[in-house]
Formats: sequence, structure tokens, C-alpha cells
Amino acid sequence: MFYGLNKFFKKVLPKRLFYRSLIIVAAPIIILQFIITGVFFDSLWIKSNKGMTRSLAGEVKTIFDIYKKNNIKNNEMITELYNRNFDFVISYKENEKLPSVKGERWYSPVDRSLRRELKPLFGSDYWFDTTSYKNIVDLRIRYKDGILKIFFPKKKIAPSSVRIFALWITFPAILLIFIALVFLKNQTRPIIRLAEAAQKFGRGEYEREFVPSGAYEIRQAGFEFDRMRKRISRHLNQRSEMLSGISHDLRTPLTRLKLQLALLTQSELAKKMSEDIDEMEKMLNVYLEFASTRKESKNEIFDLNQLIKEILQKYESKLIKLSSEENLKITGRKILIKRCFTNLIDNSLSYGKKLEISLKKNASNILIIMDDDGPGIPEEERENVFKPFYRIDKSRSQNKSGVGLGLSIANDVIRAHGGNIELETSPYKGLRVKISLPF
Repeated sequence: MFYGLNKFFKKVLPKRLFYRSLIIVAAPIIILQFIITGVFFDSLWIKSNKGMTRSLAGEVKTIFDIYKKNNIKNNEMITELYNRNFDFVISYKENEKLPSVKGERWYSPVDRSLRRELKPLFGSDYWFDTTSYKNIVDLRIRYKDGILKIFFPKKKIAPSSVRIFALWITFPAILLIFIALVFLKNQTRPIIRLAEAAQKFGRGEYEREFVPSGAYEIRQAGFEFDRMRKRISRHLNQRSEMLSGISHDLRTPLTRLKLQLALLTQSELAKKMSEDIDEMEKMLNVYLEFASTRKESKNEIFDLNQLIKEILQKYESKLIKLSSEENLKITGRKILIKRCFTNLIDNSLSYGKKLEISLKKNASNILIIMDDDGPGIPEEERENVFKPFYRIDKSRSQNKSGVGLGLSIANDVIRAHGGNIELETSPYKGLRVKISLPF
């Protein structure tokens, strides 16, 4: 039972912190207003209305009894006294009937109280209207062959403090909720800024200036995040610079080895060793090129559809089919994204003859799917091929032009932009590369 209620409230309640905090602040105020209003109407307003209505009914009954027992001259004198001293307007109309249309409202507490007090005194020989006039009640009582009309102020049966009470109980509640809105907005804004900074850092967008703000706990979390971000960035830069330095320094001994191999008399052995050295040099060149490109590239807004069309211009002789939507703009490092897709397209065309590329846009991501008709990658090897310099001992390893960094670089670029890359089986029994990039 409690699990079901908990699940229901999780589904109904808002997901954002600002609105949840607003409910925590506003709900007690609103509930308190309802309780105070209920107590006021029950203990004060209704009882006051009942007493005032009972007093008025007694006055009306007194006038009616006087009219029945005295002569016309005495009635006129008493009517004059009531009109002058009690704010009544009394008149008698002969040969007139009670209106057939009821003017009373069943949902009004004023009408209910007046009806409750008049019915025991006059039965069904009365009629009243509280709506035709703003501040006056029209009461009519059947008397002999005519109607006794009595007009009296509405304040005689309705306490005037209701509007003042409603104003003073509503205005402070609205004011308090408005103040809570301002304070909650100021408290949640630093959390939103921290989340945006974390999201940008996860996508590889480096924000130089991040100033923690807000409450002490939020500022402390922002300060620690900024320190962590700087440590990670420093570590990544040091790693890249170290590997670039090592790769660059290794080219010198490799060059010397190539010169020494050229002097060997055993040509067959020299040829095999030269091929291995060429492969090592190619690996170093690929990594150095990627490292320098990553260091120089900056974030920018570009159209992904237009970028892929530019890449495909050098593959005019290949069987490539592109289907995409328009206006697929993302923010990222354009040079790295271009290198990533170039690696993937080269990889597909190296092992297959046909390639289909489709780009689709959903709520928060752009989905890129590449299907080729090559031999594919076994399911148990799909995680391993993202490792640097890893090759599988199947048909794809026959391509000696690769160095085992294509998919690793592609995975690194996509992950750095906050995206995801997966390998599946294509409809042509080849490899399907599924990429999602946030925009």
C-alpha cells in the first residue's frame, strides 16, 4: 500500500527542485489559509449572520403584527417611525401578488439563513430577493388582499467584515508565496549553473570562468567541482603532452633503424623489419595528428548534415547513400567530429562496398546510423575494438593500412561530446554504427 502511494506521488509531483521546494513552502500556507477560513466562517461569520438574521426576522414579524392589529392611521405612523429610525422602507400595495419567480439562491449562506428564519413565521406567504439590488434586500409578505413590501439594508443580515477578512487572509498569503518564489529562484539558480557547467565539461566544452555562488553548501559543491574539473583537465593535458612527446621522440630512433636496415645485406629480413617499422611510424603519426588536432580545435556551432556532405565529396566513386533532415546544428569541436566520421566511413568502405548513412533528430539528440555490407564484427569483440591498437583476427585484420586507432579515436571524440556510440549488425549482415550526439 505504502509503496503504491509512494510511486503515485513520485509520478504526480514535479521533477524539478524549484517546483518541489515551492510546494514545500506554499502548501502549508495554503492549508493554513483553508483552516483559518473554515474556522472563521463556522465560528464567527455564520453565527453572526444567524443572530443578525434572527433579529431582523423579529423586527419584520413585529411590523407585520402591528399591521394586522392597528388601523390605517396607526400603521402609517409606525411605518414612518421604522423608516426614519431603522432604515426600513415599508409600503403596502393592494391587489398585488407575490412574484412567481424565486429570487433566493440555494448556495448562498445569507439566503439560507433568511429563509430559515422567515419560514416558521410566514410559511409560504413571503418572497425575498438579495441579488437585484447591490446593498438592499427586497422582502415581500402576503397581507390581506395585497403585499407588504419591506426594503432593508443588506448589512442587517450580512456582516461587513467578510470582505476585509478575505482581503487580509489572501493578500499576505500571496505576498509570502511571491517572496518564497524570489528566494527559491535565487537558491536554485546556482544549482542550475553548476549542472550546466558539469554538462558542458562532460561534453568537452571548457568554461574558464566558473564562480561558485548561492548558499554555503552549494558554493562548497561548486568550489569542489571547479577544483576537480581543473585537476582532470590538467591530467588530460599532461597525458596528451607526455604521449605526444614520447611519440615524437620515438620517430628519431625509428628513422635511424630504417637507415641501418637499408645497409643490411639480407634483403628479405630487411624488408620484413622495414614493414614493421613503417607500421610503428604510421601509428605514431596517426596519434600525433589526433593529439595536435584535439589541442587546436575549439567549440563552435555547426550543421552536422552539411559537415557529412562535405566529407562525402571525396567518396564520389563509392556507393554511399545519405538520408538526413535539415537544420541539424550542434555545438562541439568541428575538426574532431569531422575526423571521427572520416575514420568511420573509411573503416566501412575498407571492408564493404556499400554504405548507408541516416541522420535523425529526436527530443534531445541527433541519431546517426551507418550501415555497411562488410563482414561485420562478432558480438563478443564489439567492446574490445574500441581499445587502442586492438585488432581482431578475422577478415578486418587483413587490411594492413589501419593501425587500430580508428574506432578508438571515434569513441573518444563521441564520448568527449557527451554522446554515445554502439556497434550492431546492419540489415546487410555487415556492421551498423549507431551514434547519438546531444544538441
